[in-house]
Amino acid sequence: MNDTPGWAAPGSEPSDDRDRHRDVPTPEGAKGSDQDGTPSKWSKEQPPPGQWSAPGTAGPASSGSGDGWDGRRTRAESGQAPQPGGGWGGGWNTPPVAAKPGVIPLRPLGVGEILDGAVSTLRAHWRTVLGISLMIAVATQVVLILLQRFLLRDSVDVAALEDPSATTDELLSAMGGALADSGLVLLVSLLGTIVATALLTMVTSRAVLGKPVSLSDAWRDARPQLPRLAGLTLLLPVIAIAVVAAAMLPGVLLSLATGSDGAAALLAFGALAGAVVAIWLTIRFSLASAALMLEKQGVVKAMTRSAKLVRGSWWRVFGIQLLAQLLVGIVSSIILLPFSRVAAVITGESAASALDEMVVTNFGWTYLIITGIGSVIGAMLTLPIVAGVTVLLYIDQRIRREALDLELARAAGAPAHGTPPPSPGG
Repeated sequence: MNDTPGWAAPGSEPSDDRDRHRDVPTPEGAKGSDQDGTPSKWSKEQPPPGQWSAPGTAGPASSGSGDGWDGRRTRAESGQAPQPGGGWGGGWNTPPVAAKPGVIPLRPLGVGEILDGAVSTLRAHWRTVLGISLMIAVATQVVLILLQRFLLRDSVDVAALEDPSATTDELLSAMGGALADSGLVLLVSLLGTIVATALLTMVTSRAVLGKPVSLSDAWRDARPQLPRLAGLTLLLPVIAIAVVAAAMLPGVLLSLATGSDGAAALLAFGALAGAVVAIWLTIRFSLASAALMLEKQGVVKAMTRSAKLVRGSWWRVFGIQLLAQLLVGIVSSIILLPFSRVAAVITGESAASALDEMVVTNFGWTYLIITGIGSVIGAMLTLPIVAGVTVLLYIDQRIRREALDLELARAAGAPAHGTPPPSPGG
């Protein structure tokens, strides 16, 4: 695969400039000769004045449904392919219709088309997609409920974190316990996300080609890359945390040495700067999982590949990823909120504050099971969207830079841009 942008609108033929420097006679000399006496090159049979129009503009002759200069509508609406040497469907301004063997057209995609493609994958292959998401979500929630009920039940002192009179030792102890317990919960959720991403990536890649895929097919394709994907998924948060910690280190050292107000300001500035860099790196490597799974790359190669594809399009990738995460968050909240309210009414238990929702608190079986059902339903619907958007963004970037649409069209058996479909006779 070359590294140069491969997709471009159809260009002019080399013969278009053949007569650029020739003297073009005027229609007025059609019946005789030019002003210099040379024989006219115009035909004697000219259309009546005012009865024709320039290519791509409406004129008196375009009032019917004929195939003249302005016959864009006839061929474009009938779905006919571009005609060799005759423009795109008889109209000079009509672009070629991209092949669409699957959930997306094989051309550079818009934001809406990427989101619609992810949802279309869920609709077209709902048995496989929902089966994968349901199994992983159920397994993850069962493990989390058991952890919350038996291992992490009384390990966090939330009251100390909310008590203004708590000592420094109490605050540090409570924060350490909260981070450890939340980190364990996050790790379990992350492992489930890794498996879901691997399988759903394979489903989406097949959906782009319009090919069916079963759960066994997705597992067979994804299984060899699972260890690498796990390493990549765990490495990216570590890099982000390390960047923020390194940026905060000068402020921490100054605070330990002097304890002045300047140290607090430096610490806050370092945290902000580190967060900005961490976000930049996260988006830069956001397509690494798709590159790793679909190109069978290693961890470092996949990160390098992602950085290359995102280069020059960071803000676009950031905006689409942010929009997808916002939509997923809204959907998850809408689904989980009723279950939380029902659980609170039935059991009399609820999260007293946002902090209670972030750390593991002492909830009973009924509350955990009811909210766990809501989490399973939310994850079942949102996991395919997140994975699908990432895969389609990766494909879109490769189409824009490497003409991947042509390879995908060949793989799907569809005609490429500007290629007329084969005749019925062969």
